[in-house]
Amino acid sequence: MRILLILLFLFISVQAKDYTKKAEVQRFITSLVNQYKMDRKYLLKLFSNVKEYHMPIRKYSVKKKNKNTHKKSKHGTWDKYSKFKINPSRVKQGVRFIKRHQKAFDDVEKQYGIPKEYIAAIIGVETVYGGNVGKYPVFDNLVKLSFEKNRRNKFFKNQLKKFLHLSKTQSFNPKNVKGSYAGAIGLVQFIPSNYEAYGVDYDKDGKITLQKAGDAIASVANYFKQNGWRRGEPVATRVKYEGNRFSRLKTGYKTTYNRANLKDITPYSEWNYKGKVRLLKLNKKHYDELWYGAKNFFVITRYNHSTYYAMSVYQLAQKIKAKL
Repeated sequence: MRILLILLFLFISVQAKDYTKKAEVQRFITSLVNQYKMDRKYLLKLFSNVKEYHMPIRKYSVKKKNKNTHKKSKHGTWDKYSKFKINPSRVKQGVRFIKRHQKAFDDVEKQYGIPKEYIAAIIGVETVYGGNVGKYPVFDNLVKLSFEKNRRNKFFKNQLKKFLHLSKTQSFNPKNVKGSYAGAIGLVQFIPSNYEAYGVDYDKDGKITLQKAGDAIASVANYFKQNGWRRGEPVATRVKYEGNRFSRLKTGYKTTYNRANLKDITPYSEWNYKGKVRLLKLNKKHYDELWYGAKNFFVITRYNHSTYYAMSVYQLAQKIKAKL
């Protein structure tokens, strides 16, 4: 009986839905025909057979005020976060990934000036070097996120439009592409708008294929370069401060300070960076770890707007570099 219920659930979760019955979808199709010269009959066929896969659309529902925001968070958030992002297995896989695609990494580092260990770390954090690129059908999920009520409809409609345009210019079937539930694609998990803006055809086959290592490696490098990576400059360094918990100054990648005004906060080792710094706090179980972040740290946050994310990329990159 239990098996039958599971099979019934799976059957229900992939029922097809005809979205062409929605007036806003018809308007959306017309915009694709006018803007990108796409074929209306082809689009009508796509939108009339959208699989209803079970997915967490509630993530994008209207935000409700959290009544518990006044409560202090438990310590150790960095310990938990870093445990899954930075570990010996992911470091070892990163070293193997670089060696397996050595030519692409060398070519890209020379052209864009982005150290290979940072490119590998992005791919390692995003998809475990291609081992987890996502299981959701990108087209079907973007349609659902675009036209079922949620607070980010406008964003997802733009991503759906970019995705369909890409399917035309890059000559692929949009129904065959799988990615994250929010439509991120390939080894580097680019959303469609980033795919279009930063994607690179490294192997010169006429297509940008982010499921292929060469194109993925070059695309990450291009993303960093266009967002202001400074060749030869550092990313971050750990600093000393008095006490076990730090709260007297604002921390995070958005706030910058002149080091001259932080005389009681000093790096553990020599750090000859002259620019403004960010104070980055990593909440550990027994104390706060404090770091200086340079301009290149901020560039990493353009990939994912999170101090913890960027720090995990930085630390994974450093561990990979040490093993190369």
